[in-house]
Amino acid sequence: MQTDVIVIGAGAMGSAAALSVARQGKSVVVLEQFAAGHTMGASHGETRNFNTAYQDAVYLKLVREARELWDDLAQETGLKLLDLIGLVNHGDIKSLKRTHDAQQNFGLDSFFLSPQEATERWAGMRFRGDVLYVPEAGRVRAATALQALRQAAESRGASFHYTSPVRDITVLGQDLVAVVTDAEEYRAPRVIVTAGAWTRKVLTGLVELPRLVVTQEQPAHFRLLSNDHQWPSFNHNPDPGVTADDYWYSPTYGMLTPGEGIKVGWHGVGPVVDPDARNFTAEDTQLEALRRYVREWFPGLDAEQCEPISCTYTSTDSGDFILDRFGPVVVGAGFSGHGFKFTPAIGRVLADLADGVSAPELFQVPRQQ
Repeated sequence: MQTDVIVIGAGAMGSAAALSVARQGKSVVVLEQFAAGHTMGASHGETRNFNTAYQDAVYLKLVREARELWDDLAQETGLKLLDLIGLVNHGDIKSLKRTHDAQQNFGLDSFFLSPQEATERWAGMRFRGDVLYVPEAGRVRAATALQALRQAAESRGASFHYTSPVRDITVLGQDLVAVVTDAEEYRAPRVIVTAGAWTRKVLTGLVELPRLVVTQEQPAHFRLLSNDHQWPSFNHNPDPGVTADDYWYSPTYGMLTPGEGIKVGWHGVGPVVDPDARNFTAEDTQLEALRRYVREWFPGLDAEQCEPISCTYTSTDSGDFILDRFGPVVVGAGFSGHGFKFTPAIGRVLADLADGVSAPELFQVPRQQ
């Protein structure tokens, strides 16, 4: 079968890429190895943070674009995608001040609150230093977002094929790729690979990428002790050099997931895994450390009542994304646990790459001289 673009991977990034390609009036086939709605990768679950607390202008520009595209997608599909309940950032105050300055330069609203002011607003949380509050932030309805992306893409002719693992990719020329599944061989001038934790497996022998580390992360939903508190989304980055006496102290994040509780998780510290050999079981030491963290920082939560979650991060050493093109092969990878908020903008970048437009240099893979 001949098409204009093949997308491998129907998670958030692949679905967004398919939508952006379809918006260009091109035909696009999306191949996904698992069933629709699967929980094997990084795109499942009900919520993700939508946070604009970045210092780099490239990310600030991208997140501003993403906000506009999320709003456009919500209007088109009639589905609510963002809950702008606000987001608090606390911990490393020097870093937060740099973030605040960068946001102000980009016209993004944020301001500082004292720990006393923050505690008065959000009594279920504890703060020990000034808090950077971002009112036009909050959470993405992740599961609904996947539905909306697919709906909008299919309305423009995109064809999604689930339970269709890719068996082979052959580059036949600068403008021709053959992709083989159990049922079909597809040919196209471009293939976009958004395979998450399977990126390196899919691209073995085709593209040389920087190191990608796949980890099994295990946040958990904790039960609320009261329904009276307000709950912003949050990021907590510890002061440099600060440690606790008896447990692992790492950056954390979280948000309210309606009907499930408050999602709290360490950022990018899970065990390295093969995505095809995960046990999906919470590691006891890390889970107990998370409970201890909740006891210390969340008086509004029951630290003993939680439901662990299993998901994957695919991370670069720098934490920066890989968005680049290698001949007819376009790659979107290494979203390092902070990519979901950018999804529709990343889809636009990937479609542009397929069309010959370069991504920002920050996301390009260094080439051998």
